[in-house]
Amino acid sequence: MPRDYLKKATLTAQSHATEVHDTVKTILADIEAGGDAKALEYAVKFDKFDGNVLMTADEIEAACALVPERLKADIRFAHDNVRRFAETQKSTVSDVEMEIVPGFIAGQKAIPVDAAGCYVPGGRYSHIASAIMTVTTAKVAGCRHITACSPPRPGEGVAPAIVYAAHICGADSILAMGGVQGVAAMTYGLFGLPSANILVGPGNQFVAEAKRILYGKVGIDMIAGPTDSLILADGAADAHVVATDLVSQAEHGYNSPVWLVTDDRDLAQKVMELVPALIEDLPELNRENAFAAWRDYAEVIVCSDREEMAACSDDYAPEHLTVQAEDLDWWLGRLTCYGSLFLGEETTVSYGDKATGTNHVLPTSGAASYTGGLSVHKYMKIVTWQRATREGSKSIAEATARISRLEGMEGHARAADVRLAKYFPDEQFNLTADE
Repeated sequence: MPRDYLKKATLTAQSHATEVHDTVKTILADIEAGGDAKALEYAVKFDKFDGNVLMTADEIEAACALVPERLKADIRFAHDNVRRFAETQKSTVSDVEMEIVPGFIAGQKAIPVDAAGCYVPGGRYSHIASAIMTVTTAKVAGCRHITACSPPRPGEGVAPAIVYAAHICGADSILAMGGVQGVAAMTYGLFGLPSANILVGPGNQFVAEAKRILYGKVGIDMIAGPTDSLILADGAADAHVVATDLVSQAEHGYNSPVWLVTDDRDLAQKVMELVPALIEDLPELNRENAFAAWRDYAEVIVCSDREEMAACSDDYAPEHLTVQAEDLDWWLGRLTCYGSLFLGEETTVSYGDKATGTNHVLPTSGAASYTGGLSVHKYMKIVTWQRATREGSKSIAEATARISRLEGMEGHARAADVRLAKYFPDEQFNLTADE
């Protein structure tokens, strides 16, 4: 049967995407031209902060001292998990070399980028975990300099827990600046910072648009939209757990889509009945976000069987994908498009968001169909090299000359010719592609 939408979104994650472009473009141009002074001007305007923006060692130490010991322990626990997982990821990429033909060696090297800029949201919510996820992976990758940038609170500065997390995870500098101005400061190397080679980390629509515009001048982790989550659930799933998980992700923002895909109509209807009361029970700010996200962006879809459910999920390519269904191994083998996969009721997106070790900076808006999330590999350049003996270059030179002439690229051909003439002056070569 066709997919049956018991609830259909009235808006999409792209509904307001074009509204911020011109504003962001203007701010970036102003700061590029005006440097530190212009960035500080925007910081006062948007952050409502006129304090020191590049935190000193004493300021970092003072902020860390404000963090309760239990929270420090939790941050260290999450950092250790993220670090160990990143180290395992890094071990999957190694320098290699091979002999292409006798005497001609080609190789691969993995080289970390020099400077990373890690944006850590700190306005509506203090995203402690984002500091852990972005800074730790950059440190494991081997970046020489890591800047953590987070919006300060008026009259206070960056949230102490964010400062502590960024500090213990390895940030070399902590910038008390938010939004486009913070992204620009890292990109253009303001306040004595090295210019970032890559920008990573989640942020609001202005931060995301700034990264989109700057992509090419610098690398970015991905072009991200609002966070999104999809749950695949069959009749064996617990409706209350499913509904709670949907609401937990809807609280991210008013435009954060959540989707339920199931082959059990009764489950779908039960979840839809439970969600409003769960939203109503949230604190006010969280409630407003979750209510708007559920009203405008959420969808509930009934499919004929698990194969159709999997196909539907792959079409959505969600950032977070949860399976609360029987035969988890089947789902693990079948599903192909997701940022991060959570198999079984015993785990949840919230675990991955905060403490399990897998990264929570993930592709949104369907981008999981072609890319994965932030990892230690994003900070590394996979480059190649080659060297050869004169004899080893002989067959390569002959093939290069003939292919180049067939393509009409005579200069390329002559770069091969000159080596054959120098290294093998007594030999004759057919360097055209006529035969």
